Amino acid sequence: MRRRTDRALDRAGLGLTSGEARTLAYAAKFEGSRQTTLAELMGVEPMTLVGFLDKLEARALVQRVPDPDDRRAKLVHVTEAARPIVTRVAEIAAVTRASATDGLSPEVVDELRQILQLMRSNLMADEKEPKA
Repeated sequence: MRRRTDRALDRAGLGLTSGEARTLAYAAKFEGSRQTTLAELMGVEPMTLVGFLDKLEARALVQRVPDPDDRRAKLVHVTEAARPIVTRVAEIAAVTRASATDGLSPEVVDELRQILQLMRSNLMADEKEPKA
């Protein structure tokens, strides 16, 4: 899926990698979230997210501002210039998902989504357990 998404992003001429596009989509969906929260939601290391945000900020697609409740933390906001790009990224992602699930009934797709969410929850729970 990542390769398909990368190719579609290239064809669209957005100048984004799949990681940057995903970061932009999450930043838009969870507008004003802390960087650490976005990293957790995306299932990536905070330093990985910082690299994506640095590139997006350099293109004026996101803005990081200090959290008024904790000046050490940064809140991520999507700029107005990014809004049409976010829309295009969502369209590309929808086409990729449709291609990946072609031939599957809506019920099977829903069951697959539930199974994958459960697997992710199980794996994340393992990460939160104290190490022996």
